[in-house]
Amino acid sequence: MATADLLVDLQDDLVSDDAPNTLGKLKLSPLDDKPWPAENDDDEDLKSDKECTPEVVDPPPNLKWDDPFYDIARRQIVEVAGDDNYGRKVIVFSACRMPPSHQLDHTKLLQYLKHTLDKYVESDYSVVYFHYGLTSQNKPSFSWLLEAYREFDRKYKKNIKALYIVHPTRFIKALLVVFKPIISMKFGRKILYMNHLGELEHFLKCDRMVIPGCVKKFDETIRAAQKPVPPVQTKQLPHQQFGIDLPTLRAKDPEKRAIPLVMEQTVTYIKEHGLNKEGIFRRSANVCLVREILDKYNNGVPVDFAVYGDVHLVAVMLKTFLRELPEPLLTYDLYDQVVSFGKVPVSNQAETIAKMIQTLPEDNFVVLQYLLNFLRLVADNSELNKMTPSNLALVFGPTLMWAKNAAMSLSAINPINYFAQSLLENYSEIFSASSEKALMS
Repeated sequence: MATADLLVDLQDDLVSDDAPNTLGKLKLSPLDDKPWPAENDDDEDLKSDKECTPEVVDPPPNLKWDDPFYDIARRQIVEVAGDDNYGRKVIVFSACRMPPSHQLDHTKLLQYLKHTLDKYVESDYSVVYFHYGLTSQNKPSFSWLLEAYREFDRKYKKNIKALYIVHPTRFIKALLVVFKPIISMKFGRKILYMNHLGELEHFLKCDRMVIPGCVKKFDETIRAAQKPVPPVQTKQLPHQQFGIDLPTLRAKDPEKRAIPLVMEQTVTYIKEHGLNKEGIFRRSANVCLVREILDKYNNGVPVDFAVYGDVHLVAVMLKTFLRELPEPLLTYDLYDQVVSFGKVPVSNQAETIAKMIQTLPEDNFVVLQYLLNFLRLVADNSELNKMTPSNLALVFGPTLMWAKNAAMSLSAINPINYFAQSLLENYSEIFSASSEKALMS
């Protein structure tokens, strides 16, 4: 099944998730066509005592000991890992971090998972499940799995766009066969199997995710046993817009525009058609159309968003452009300052941010100001579009900053989002009249 077909953005239909006519018609991607390996604890060739021991990590630095979910959260079994390639929040569940069953309160784990998802289920989101590390010692009971599926009602299933199961085994196949009678056809089509991280890379940037070390090591073992595939050589196209740094874009633009073409056209369209659209920037779009527009821009083909008539698609293209920059708009140089920004007294935050962004390259400064000026306009219409500065920061934080050599963890995402919110709320003070640069209307 083609990648694009698997990721079609499924719209809500009028048929209930449990409608009788969906039962028996479910096709959970081609189960029988998969090379299903054995369980970790049954595969002697891949097993070692160290690999089967639950991965222990340090508690997140911002986690308080009196947190009601402290014992669950400290293990980082569930984490938020930024956005996928289509602007959807990614929730990661790592089986290898689950301790033996007698050491884990599975009821509380389920509550914590729902608590985490509750922050994102109103927007489109994806879940990545790293199956490696699930053994007979830490495997939850079947009754718990059944309870968990039933607990995740339509509120959670409505906006989940993909469930990536990484390193699936025969246990997963057996589980899905058992669950088939109660899994809706819509939800079943969202389940995607990734035999290795290279396949997952097609859908999200693995280097910006939290991937447990033992999962990476196991993946290397799998890849080493496969026939090597020569790397695909990518050549920059003459008119390419995505994945190009800002100075290069400006230099090759005939008009030498400071604002990249993609940003100018998407922002203009959203100003005209999307400021009052509820949930703007929180919905995904049809993957095939995203790729079609991306290819048009990269090949110098004019793009007319009016032809598509979907403002959410335009919003996705803007976020995609920012995520595809070779370096985040706020630059790697400011990463440490952004992550530690929460320690700055509130009374000094605007001044601190102003000094920070003055160190940005000129192209980055101009584009950042242009983007923030636009997002302020979106926030001004939050009574209709529901996108407050806080909600906008949740969406745009990971597109403005990510780590260079380390995966973005939950401990970094929250400070980055907080910084993004401060940028919006203190815009007037940060960009004073004396330093104001010309903005495109």
